[in-house]
Amino acid sequence: MTSLNFLVLVCLGYVALLFTVAFAADRLAARGRSTWLRSPLVYTLSLSIYCTAWTFYGAVGYAARSGLEYVTIYLGPTLVMLGWWWGLRKLVRIGRSQRVTSIADLISSRYGKSNSLAICVTLLAVIGVTPYIALQLQSITLSFSIFADADPNGAYAEHSSVVLVAIGLAVFAILFGTRNLDVNERHHGVVTAVALEAIVKLLALIAVGVFVVWGLAGGIGPMMERIDASEIGTWQVNSGRWVAITFLAAAAFVCLPRMFQVMVVENDDERHLRTAAWAFPLYLLLMSLFVVPIAVVGLDIMPEGSNPDMFVLTIPISQGRDGLAMLSFLGGFSSATSMVIVAAMALSTMVSNHIVMPIWLSSRGGGASVSGDVRDVILLARRVSIAVIMALGYFYYRLSGGGAALAAIGLIAFAGIAQILPALVGGLFWRGATRTGALVGLIVGFAVWTYTLLLPTLGAGMLSQAVLDAGPFGIVWLRPQALFGIAGLDPMVHATLWSLSLNAIAFCAVSLASFPSPLERLQGAQYVNVFDHSAGPRGWTGSVAQSEDLMIMSQRILGAGQAQELFSSEAEAQGVSGHLPEPTPVFLERLERELAGSVGAATAHAMIGQIVGGSSVSVEDLLAVADESAQLLEYSSQLEAKSAELSRTARKLREANEKLTQLSVQKDAFLSQVSHELRTPMTSIRAFSEILRDADGLEPADKVRYATIIHDEALRLTRLLNDLLDLSVLESGQVNLNRRDGLLCDVLDHASAAALAGSDRTLILHRNRPDEEIHLSTDLDRLAQVFINLIANAQKYCDAEQPELRIRVHGNADRLMIDFVDNGSGVPGEAQGLIFEKFARIGTEKASGAGLGLAICREIMQRLDGTVTYLDGIPGGAFRVTLPMAARLAAQ
Repeated sequence: MTSLNFLVLVCLGYVALLFTVAFAADRLAARGRSTWLRSPLVYTLSLSIYCTAWTFYGAVGYAARSGLEYVTIYLGPTLVMLGWWWGLRKLVRIGRSQRVTSIADLISSRYGKSNSLAICVTLLAVIGVTPYIALQLQSITLSFSIFADADPNGAYAEHSSVVLVAIGLAVFAILFGTRNLDVNERHHGVVTAVALEAIVKLLALIAVGVFVVWGLAGGIGPMMERIDASEIGTWQVNSGRWVAITFLAAAAFVCLPRMFQVMVVENDDERHLRTAAWAFPLYLLLMSLFVVPIAVVGLDIMPEGSNPDMFVLTIPISQGRDGLAMLSFLGGFSSATSMVIVAAMALSTMVSNHIVMPIWLSSRGGGASVSGDVRDVILLARRVSIAVIMALGYFYYRLSGGGAALAAIGLIAFAGIAQILPALVGGLFWRGATRTGALVGLIVGFAVWTYTLLLPTLGAGMLSQAVLDAGPFGIVWLRPQALFGIAGLDPMVHATLWSLSLNAIAFCAVSLASFPSPLERLQGAQYVNVFDHSAGPRGWTGSVAQSEDLMIMSQRILGAGQAQELFSSEAEAQGVSGHLPEPTPVFLERLERELAGSVGAATAHAMIGQIVGGSSVSVEDLLAVADESAQLLEYSSQLEAKSAELSRTARKLREANEKLTQLSVQKDAFLSQVSHELRTPMTSIRAFSEILRDADGLEPADKVRYATIIHDEALRLTRLLNDLLDLSVLESGQVNLNRRDGLLCDVLDHASAAALAGSDRTLILHRNRPDEEIHLSTDLDRLAQVFINLIANAQKYCDAEQPELRIRVHGNADRLMIDFVDNGSGVPGEAQGLIFEKFARIGTEKASGAGLGLAICREIMQRLDGTVTYLDGIPGGAFRVTLPMAARLAAQ
């Protein structure tokens, strides 16, 4: 018999394997090599967290006690995937377009970014899921106890084991579920580990089933005879329970926070649903295939009084199949751990975004505009939330004692989570649904579920027997299990019927009686018509003065690099020079979606609202959105787009006029400078050549010196003419590119050596060579010419006492960026719009050239399908060279 100590070692080794797989998946994703991690197969397997330990172990016990009714647990999700995949596709599309982080976030965002509604959903989810987490902890400890009972030398402490299991699962969820702040950055490590566990638990259950059918029953024929002779094989269908439980399973599949996490938040491509629509029902079929044979054989061969929930484990042990028992244990362990990890991760996001963050922001005097970085606060809140949720599951396990109340909690939790369904489905398909209606419906449904099902099932003095028999205060028609005088129904059917019916009735009635706010109406249009309107509503207004406050807030949430990249790209799209775009409604909506990925839709909306001062929806807007006509909504969007376009055009005309005026001045200065640059060397050449021609008796040293001066001045003229010719060829588009492959670090080495050669002024270069090990496929000589110009400019114009230049290489999925940042005072704001013009020079008192270098750089980068820009808002002079991904290859 396998010893308990060996079981513990196997368990630790399995956990180490999960850590390794999760870590490797995160590393691959960080390096951009996550193609196979984003496959439909991994996505489908991640949905297997629906099959928890309650399913792996409990389905057999369910079949042993209730016959074929266990099928309803698998039938509900199957019907959803086969018959409602278009609704799931809508959910995924909304999740991606609105950047929702949880089911609470999705419902909150739909109903006007209401945080009170998000808090209600969060509390309901925590109450409904915490007992379910306790159930997983119980299954693991029961598994250990079975091995301990069979091992006479084993010393087993149930209390210590459940504590260690809870701590280990919390650590795993914290390490791989809170690595990134943006929840929309997929948790590839967790999802890959869940996919691996899906395979393990499926193989384990099939292996036990094969052993039971062919190893114990003697084959398919004898097995069918056993089933026919057993009470389990009797087709006894309680239609009420079958319908109720099937519906609850379907609702839970959509509404459970862990299912929403893997199905919507972790989805990389909504087309994966097409594969999952048939592959996941097939997975459920395989999981349920041997449930009845295992239950029938277990009832036949196991001692009377044995726990049927653990037949999957006890049958192999009783037959001396230690290896099979070990595999079965790992299957149950996988079922429990995957559910707990993802559920804790999803719940922690909901708690931190909708409870912790609003409280923390309200406690700060400056609101959203105070200085500081809140990313650490958010991550700490999520990690603490995971620990607290695991602690709640542990304490619930201890308080319940692992008895009948805990064993029945699966369906009870399903019924509780199903209270989210009316608000969710109504929000997806009914534009008239309101926040008040959703809130009232949730409260009513949750209260009825608690009163009719949760408290009577928990017992332990929660409701007295007098209340159960005669109702509160003797009001018979308020009896918990015979509400409104309707008796004789199964308790589960009774509670499901009344809680969801009253929930839906309250939701619809209050929604019809109340009127949605303009933001609710606009969000409703986005949700109901998500395939027609993929962008968010245009409900914000802002001023230029608020752009800096928005930048400060965004840096606190997203980090300086990501925030600056977001603002820079928007400024570029708007055609604005610098890094601060105009806070147009389009940009504010985009910024809100980006922040929502980190702190949730409601909190992001509140933070922007504190800075911008609210939305621009007026009484006229209210009357407009009251009309359900989609043509009016489209016409309004077109008018707003045309108005924004006219504003941008007027601003561009003003900027163009100012630039033309400055260029005219610069052109006059350029002509004067070119005349000077040509006249000075020509004068020197003429003077010294006349001396050489007319003077007699010159010393050889003087002849060499005068000839050298003539040679140097001729080279000076040649350089000027070459620059003018280079610029002319580039502008005419007649340049031929010499595309070659090479390393970026080699190009920078060559440029640095060429730019600094022969200079009497020291420039300290700071580079990170590992980041520069990038293969390029472009015109390396032209690219080096750009780098030489930028390095030479830093060496000549940096006004620091000790000039330094930092070269930083970074990028994303579309672009490779090389930044050149010196420690000087940079380019004055009024000159930044002209530095790339061919008539402009930076700092005429220091300039020794004709001001063509940066103009040539710009023309070269345009030919290389890239850009060179000046970075405003960064200390020192900062230039960025950008190359498209098509010009680089993956580093080998």
